[in-house]
Amino acid sequence: MAETHEGFKVEKLNEGSGPNPSQGQTVKVHYTGKLTDGSVFDSSVQRGQPFSFKLGVGQVISCWDQGIAQLQKGQEVVLTCPYQMAYGERGHPPVIPAKATLIFEVQLLDFQ
Repeated sequence: MAETHEGFKVEKLNEGSGPNPSQGQTVKVHYTGKLTDGSVFDSSVQRGQPFSFKLGVGQVISCWDQGIAQLQKGQEVVLTCPYQMAYGERGHPPVIPAKATLIFEVQLLDFQ
C-alpha cells in the first residue's frame, strides 16, 4: 500500500531494519528510474554500481531527499515523484520530458 508524503508516494516493497538516515549523512542506494510509460531512463542496478550522495543538502531531487530519509537499511520502496519534486517544468532533456512524473525503485543499502 502506498503512503503519500507531501506530494510524493512511497510504496514499501519490503521492510528494512534499524534507524533512518539523518540529514548530512552519506547514503548508498541502488535504484532504477522509470517514466510513467515504464521506460527506464537510469539504473544503478544495470550499471552494477550503487549511487552515493549526502542526504538533505540538495545533491538530488527533493523527492529523493525526503523519501530516502524515511527508509531503513535494506528497505526497498517505489517512490513516485511528481514533476514539482523532480526535474520541474523543463525536465532534463533529452532523457526526462517536461513535467514528468518519475517512478524510482530504490533500495537503501547503507548510510554513515
